[in-house]
Amino acid sequence: MSEEPGKPQVAVALDYEIGTRAAPRVVAKGRGAVAEKIIAIAEENGIAVEANPMLAEALSGVPLDDTIPRELYQAVAEVIGFVIRAQRGWKASDS
Repeated sequence: MSEEPGKPQVAVALDYEIGTRAAPRVVAKGRGAVAEKIIAIAEENGIAVEANPMLAEALSGVPLDDTIPRELYQAVAEVIGFVIRAQRGWKASDS
């Protein structure tokens, strides 16, 4: 997700299965109202949202259903780690 003054918000949703060797895929992306809807759906479903404007911009150029490019692996791995830690924290606090 990104938000800069004067620029529409950008959101990109990734699909990744923990434990697989497959690279994450871009499954949704959009700007403005579409970005807001992507974020709302993620939050409604308990999916952590990470604000990272530079990464969101880079990922917004990846075609839907394509895997992320190799040059973004490290940045996306850090986001996936954040999401996994956040979801584990939510599950622990839900108990």
